[in-house]
Amino acid sequence: MDLTVTIMLVLAGGAVAVLAGWRGARPPNLAKGPRLIPWRPLMVIAAAFALIMLVHLVNLLGVETGRGQR
Repeated sequence: MDLTVTIMLVLAGGAVAVLAGWRGARPPNLAKGPRLIPWRPLMVIAAAFALIMLVHLVNLLGVETGRGQR
């Protein structure tokens, strides 16, 4: 992946994580019934994806992460 696509994926993953965190923190409305979307696990998955893409972005910028081959 090139730099532009990675930056867009980091921003999209962060936006989904923030939206899911906001929706998951709202109190349940019992008059509407149960929530059909599990917002909290969705938030964790989106945040993990954004973190992985952020590490990939740092690698694209030249910083070596992970275990080095010696």
